[in-house]
Amino acid sequence: MSKTTSVPTNPADLPTGTKVFAFSLLCLGFFMATLDIQIVASSLKDIGGGLSASQDELSWVQTSYLIAEILVIPMSGWLTRVFSTRWVFAFSAFGFTLTSMLCGLAWDINSMILFRALQGALGAAMIPTVFTTAFVLFPGKQRLIASTTIGALASLAPTIGPVIGGWITDQWSWHWLFYLNLVPGALVTVLVPRFVNVDHADLSLLKRGDYPGILLMSGFLGCLEYVLEEGPRKNWFGDHAILFCTWISVICGFLFLVHAFTAKEPIVDLRALAIRNFGIGSLLSFITGIGLFCAVFLTPVFLSRVRGFDSLQIGVALLSVGCFQLIALAAYSFLARFVDMRLLMVFGLICFGVGCYLYVPLTNQWGWHELLIPQALRGIGQQFCVPPIVTMALGSLPPSRLKSASGLFNLMRNLGGAIGIAVCSTMLNDRLNLHYERLDEHVSAGRPAIEALLRDQAAHFAAVGGDVLNGAAAGLGALHALLLREALVLTFSDTFLAVSLCFVVGLASVLFSRPFGNTAPPPDAH
Repeated sequence: MSKTTSVPTNPADLPTGTKVFAFSLLCLGFFMATLDIQIVASSLKDIGGGLSASQDELSWVQTSYLIAEILVIPMSGWLTRVFSTRWVFAFSAFGFTLTSMLCGLAWDINSMILFRALQGALGAAMIPTVFTTAFVLFPGKQRLIASTTIGALASLAPTIGPVIGGWITDQWSWHWLFYLNLVPGALVTVLVPRFVNVDHADLSLLKRGDYPGILLMSGFLGCLEYVLEEGPRKNWFGDHAILFCTWISVICGFLFLVHAFTAKEPIVDLRALAIRNFGIGSLLSFITGIGLFCAVFLTPVFLSRVRGFDSLQIGVALLSVGCFQLIALAAYSFLARFVDMRLLMVFGLICFGVGCYLYVPLTNQWGWHELLIPQALRGIGQQFCVPPIVTMALGSLPPSRLKSASGLFNLMRNLGGAIGIAVCSTMLNDRLNLHYERLDEHVSAGRPAIEALLRDQAAHFAAVGGDVLNGAAAGLGALHALLLREALVLTFSDTFLAVSLCFVVGLASVLFSRPFGNTAPPPDAH
């Protein structure tokens, strides 16, 4: 981390092979950190069984990781200026690898949640750092290839996470979801300090760090996520902890905004949002975060709770998204050379939104056949909208603001995912009760269809158990389960509709963006 370390005057002048290898190492770390957000999605039932955890507790296996990432990502720009890109990335990879091993060794749900939070926090710096370094290393048209690669990985990792996770859990055990990171994590830790050398450390920045901003931001985002995650289960403001955290979030959020616009060197450069394309790009990053994470969160839950799929079946059902995204990658790479990237972005947002909307007519019989077209559109949409958003947002920034603003840009995507998942969880709870009550209103003992159903169920259970009274009670229980299942299906339909409507806002925002090309001015020397 010494200032005397030899750094090229302009990293973009390095040999192409060196730049590509360095970029590949960063992409590997970035992919691991992003993949692990959702790799557990299809295996939560197995993890819950292994750790004796309830459904409510299991949700924190994903949420704790995402919250921790959200808290650390905005600080990555400052950390890389203080300690340099290579040492921050190497330490982040080392911490991520170590905590991955600890997650695999977790002995109960509390230890798992703690280790997942540490895993998210320690690995978070790898996410925005790769965006910044790509724009430093690659000038001109090479930047299009770099941003396309990062955009593809950013949308592919959460998509194939449950697929890989389901297969690993089925073949070995859920512990290997985390042990999977050990070898590539060690590789990145060792090689990044040797090959990624794009800037100097400046330890003097520690003396003027924005520590009040860090505390206010942590209080705001941390308490906000706790309220959104736990609110539905704790009767919202009827719970003292929820009420207290709401006040802390509001106060810290207000003070953080005031501080961010008045401090000389704030931890998060909110002023960059005044740059039109960066502001719109950040909004679109938030919306695509909602789409990416909510779709990957909702689909496995639907297949598990409604269809009773196991980890491997869920993974297979989700595989089509990744397949179509890889197919779309070739088409996007070709079209991006000569087609206005705003048109590609609009096409991607439409496909993504329509893909989510096609989930609305789902039924209790939906499996991978019925999911194929919606997921194909999602995969194509992800590939066509994410890379242009990256280029539009970060390509509009002067080099001096790139590191700090990159953290904000990535924060918006993960924040969209975290808030989206929390809101979806709330809808699954509240809308389920609403739909159950509405269905129950139409179920009366005098209706011939209901009478026939109860009679058949009672006769079946009486024949099996030999008790008429218990058979009648079992028939009522079967009717309750049927109503609950159909209410759950309607609830998922409502939730996917809400997700799809977010893309209408995204499409409208594109109208206000400035034209942008496939390249941006080369960055200054660092």
